[in-house]
Amino acid sequence: MKKNSTLFFAIILFSFSAKSQSLYFPPTTGTVWDSILPSNLNYCQARIDSLYNYLQVKNTKSFILLKDGKRVLEKYFGTYTKDSLWYWASASKSLASFITGVAQQKGHININNKVSQYLGTGWTSAPLAKENLITVKHLISMNSGLEDAPPLPCDNEDTAKVCLTYLVDAGTRWAYHTGAYRKVQDVVSSAVGQNYNVITNNWIESTTGMSGTWFQQVYYSKARDMARFGLLNLNKGIWNTDTIMKDTSYFRAMTNTSQNLNLAYGYLWWLNGKASLMSPGFQFVFPGTLMSNAPSDMYCALGKNDQKIYVVPSTKMVVVRQGNTAGGFNLAASAFDNVLWDYINKLDCSVTSLSENENQFQTIYPNPVTTLLSIDNANQTIYKVSVYDIYGKLIYNSTKSESTMSIDFTDFSKGVYVVELQNNNKEVVRRKVLKE
Repeated sequence: MKKNSTLFFAIILFSFSAKSQSLYFPPTTGTVWDSILPSNLNYCQARIDSLYNYLQVKNTKSFILLKDGKRVLEKYFGTYTKDSLWYWASASKSLASFITGVAQQKGHININNKVSQYLGTGWTSAPLAKENLITVKHLISMNSGLEDAPPLPCDNEDTAKVCLTYLVDAGTRWAYHTGAYRKVQDVVSSAVGQNYNVITNNWIESTTGMSGTWFQQVYYSKARDMARFGLLNLNKGIWNTDTIMKDTSYFRAMTNTSQNLNLAYGYLWWLNGKASLMSPGFQFVFPGTLMSNAPSDMYCALGKNDQKIYVVPSTKMVVVRQGNTAGGFNLAASAFDNVLWDYINKLDCSVTSLSENENQFQTIYPNPVTTLLSIDNANQTIYKVSVYDIYGKLIYNSTKSESTMSIDFTDFSKGVYVVELQNNNKEVVRRKVLKE
């Protein structure tokens, strides 16, 4: 019996070891990073070239695609190189979420505790009873209840007490509020008693080889640093043999729906494959998934001007994009994401069933609009068009089956609207349009 038990545990240990070694991890120093030939994945060079052309047109600075931790594609555009630094913008939030989880596992914080336990009372302008409703978890779930459109001269990113005003009780409203989120960095620094850059280096960078820096609560790094962070999360917080995120329950919660208001949002990570989503700046729910062309199990760090880290467990893939705006309104997901994933899906030479029209629903002009908004989708019929205001109220709806059409915005008030398009295959695409 003892012999059989020994054999059983040996098999379990071997299985665990084989699983942990299924991903490649680059050394923490130097420039060595193993690669896979694109041809080994049946990627066509012509399609790779088309992807690179699209990325260049869309103001991209860097693009990396990892498979099993190894580089398949790595491209830099213009004067940008692998040693250049760029800001993560709001993709920094996902790194902050990971750090928050490590702070909890180390016993420095408990995300279910009220924020004032770590920052003291009066960190907001809300009545004390309302401020004390706000927990750390509310900050990383984006449902603090604080006003995300504070009065001037404040803006959504301000962290000053005067700018953090009460709107509704914590947990009852989801709103993308950068100023409120940033207080979680203060929570961790206060609880640990160290500078946030020191914490990031000690807990994350020294183990993974990342070499970025926080400046004004935004992370800056090289493209490969973003790829390293994506790989760390692909392996559920384990870097090679070093387990950084030991709190597996936190990691699961971080990369799954964090509240019942915005299904596509975890703890400062965006989630694909959910039935509906909310978008930054809008107080209504969009039906459909975050990115219809991307794998449904993907979760991602998304930042202003199309900073991207996509993590796809089902295919063991990490994709990184740095650059200037690819166009449109893009605090989080944008039209660029879906088209980019169309290109990625078509890299495999055997893929022939996907639409060859990579610009599906792209011709919507002018934007901003003053009178007529034109929609031209010559290669596919538009089955339904809806326009929503910022509060989610449906103000225009048409079910005409046409490939081109116009919407009269003349009588619409100035502001941002969402145009929702649906084709005959019931595929839904949304565009934000500014009425001037």
